[in-house]
Amino acid sequence: MQIDYQTMRFDYERAADHDAATPTTYPVVVIGAGPVGLSAAIDLAQQGVRTVLVDNDDTLSSGSRAICFAKRTLEIFDRLGCGAQMVDKGVSWKVGKVFLQDELIYTFNLLPETGHARPAFINLQQYYVEGYLAGRARQTANLQMRWKSNVIGLTQHDGYVELQVETPDGVYPMRAQYAIAADGSRSAVRKALGLDSRGRTFKDRFLIADVKMKAPFPSERWFWFDPPFHRNQSVLLHRQPDNVWRIDFQLGWDADPVAEKQPEKVIPRVKALLGEDTEFELEWVSVYTFSCLRMDSFRHGRVLFAGDAAHGMSPFGARGANSGVQDADNLAWKLRLVVNGDAPPSLLDTYASEREYAADENILNSSRATDFITPKSAISRMFRDATLELAKDCPFARRIVNSGRLSIPAVLRDSTLNTPDAADAAFSCTMVPGAVCTDAPVKVQGDDAWFLNQTGHGGFTGVHFCGHGDDLSACAEQLAALARLAVPVRTVIVVPRGAAATALPGMPGITVVEDVEGIVTHRFDARPGTFYLLRPDQHVCARWRAFDGGSVAKAVNRATCNG
Repeated sequence: MQIDYQTMRFDYERAADHDAATPTTYPVVVIGAGPVGLSAAIDLAQQGVRTVLVDNDDTLSSGSRAICFAKRTLEIFDRLGCGAQMVDKGVSWKVGKVFLQDELIYTFNLLPETGHARPAFINLQQYYVEGYLAGRARQTANLQMRWKSNVIGLTQHDGYVELQVETPDGVYPMRAQYAIAADGSRSAVRKALGLDSRGRTFKDRFLIADVKMKAPFPSERWFWFDPPFHRNQSVLLHRQPDNVWRIDFQLGWDADPVAEKQPEKVIPRVKALLGEDTEFELEWVSVYTFSCLRMDSFRHGRVLFAGDAAHGMSPFGARGANSGVQDADNLAWKLRLVVNGDAPPSLLDTYASEREYAADENILNSSRATDFITPKSAISRMFRDATLELAKDCPFARRIVNSGRLSIPAVLRDSTLNTPDAADAAFSCTMVPGAVCTDAPVKVQGDDAWFLNQTGHGGFTGVHFCGHGDDLSACAEQLAALARLAVPVRTVIVVPRGAAATALPGMPGITVVEDVEGIVTHRFDARPGTFYLLRPDQHVCARWRAFDGGSVAKAVNRATCNG
């Protein structure tokens, strides 16, 4: 039976806290059941942290909203147990085209190399993303979801946060060791704490028209500067599932946001692009203004802000929802270690510093895109158009053209959790400390698999590279001590194609993978003896040319603020 995610409602249930003599204290309460809050709650619960997720509504998002989900976000969804659903339903794409008026200027490919499990991007309506996450949340132990539960007050105390939760049965108090505010750009939690976001609002308006039709356009991102059907403005075209197409029309600052949403204004614009004879239906229409802003700090005591509650940016480049899910990915493992007593609360300060850095990077790219798309002066427009003309024949100019730099994960090079390379350990690859681990095809016990799926899962992972003829049992015995650290490390041993790649009896916590195409070794610039340490969120935090257990233990302590 097909589920209509646009109309489905979730059942409200009276919480036992209504009738408790004293408020119950939970390890974590997540506020807001959008993609960010759901991701954070699932991640925490999968790691064994008892979590309550509250939302003031009982429905999924209205309209398609965020539709563009990047490869890194899909890899996170894989760890949460619903990535395959997203990709199966979504429209995968990697090619973009840039037009000036009616002329194709150039084409770009966001994932030209092979050897990745997930596509560069999928387009998928936000209500599907939330629906699949909510379905996964219902199946997850340690996670309680409470709909129609509106947080109307929040007070911080020594040792806990107290929330006042308004429901159809009245208001009740609940407590949490920590609260995650993922309640959107109009965050009630932010207001309750007297906090604000600061930044820049751009003087331009854009119309989103989601159009249902059957069209011959390929699954690509098409962006027009000054097209003949919408002169002196810009237009973006994307395909979504269910024969729905996203069209963004630049309107200008003087446009009336109420009038522009009326069908009599929208339909002629769509017909100008598609042709008078094209049959279509308007599915969702919205008008928005660009803003790029963030909170000064994403951590305030025991309250941690994530997603749009913490930062906002213009939608060109698909940086909003993707960065929010990556916030959750960064936060969950740190919060688990802190609430379990395996790391000090100062580890949560690194959530704030790392994700503030990522937000600044996203805002910078988003602001530059907005300035290029919407020039603010005649000279700026002259420069923009000259750059576009030059880009027809000169590849260097294409790096200047900005129709929205598309979302990529931040490389946390300056994170205090990283262990710097040794002076004599030269590497030549992108897997630097702070980078997200790359994927590649492997075999596990003879079966096809993906390398990234062997890492993460809530804990640290060591990656050790062996050569032909290396004694795997002796190597594994040396590595086994890592599983006995205070914060344990499970190890993946990478062997070359044709080497014995079977499970090692009596060696729990050690997986052997066969690098069938040599891609893992190449992407890590590895040779026999090379060892990488990955954080639970699959970021590299240290690497060595030769394994040394003491050095790894120190790096784990550093990455958990334990030393």
